[in-house]
Amino acid sequence: MSSRRSAFPLLVAISLLAVACSSPSASVSPSSSSIAASVSAEASASESAAPSDEASPSNEGSPAESVAPEPSDDELGAFSCDLPVDNSGTAPRAQITDVRVGSHPDYDRIVFEFVAEGGVDAIPPFSIEASEPPFLQDGSGRPIEVSGDEFLTIHLFGGTKRSPTGGVTYDGPTDFTDEMPRLDQLTESGDFEAVSTWIAGMHESDGCYRVTTLDSPSRLVIDLEH
Repeated sequence: MSSRRSAFPLLVAISLLAVACSSPSASVSPSSSSIAASVSAEASASESAAPSDEASPSNEGSPAESVAPEPSDDELGAFSCDLPVDNSGTAPRAQITDVRVGSHPDYDRIVFEFVAEGGVDAIPPFSIEASEPPFLQDGSGRPIEVSGDEFLTIHLFGGTKRSPTGGVTYDGPTDFTDEMPRLDQLTESGDFEAVSTWIAGMHESDGCYRVTTLDSPSRLVIDLEH
């Protein structure tokens, strides 16, 4: 009987020691798999909270979006063979920022894009007239060869790619020779004293012309009917 009593405290002590030695930290510290799951969940939550590139406001006004959509033919009106075309524009001076050409099913298109000081919309005074060779460079008087059977001379009075401070606002092509159904060549004959002059050489046609000015951005659009 006394041996059982002496053994009982020993058993109790062993039991208490076993409980104390059991790992309570295991019930608090997550396993490596649970840590990985937690990190993955946090990363997913972070990615879903961040805005995508497509929805980011910083993408607004990117170069890919800077070119305004071309208006429909109904918005541009009818073609006319009445030349010359003279227009007083909306500002005495505007900087050329882009020149481009392109072909459409019924016409070829020439576009001059402008911006005035301060980045506001502005079209310089301009005239478009039928012309014949020989063509000479403004300022130097050197002859210019322009391909075509018919010709238009485009004068941009106060429309120039040279800024008042001596910089350049357009450094792209000034001679377009990709042959199109109507437009054969477009070339700059000079940019002198804030007057830019361009010659459009065309294939002979009974087609007429459509001249339009557009805003946002400011553009002079010349359509050459096939």
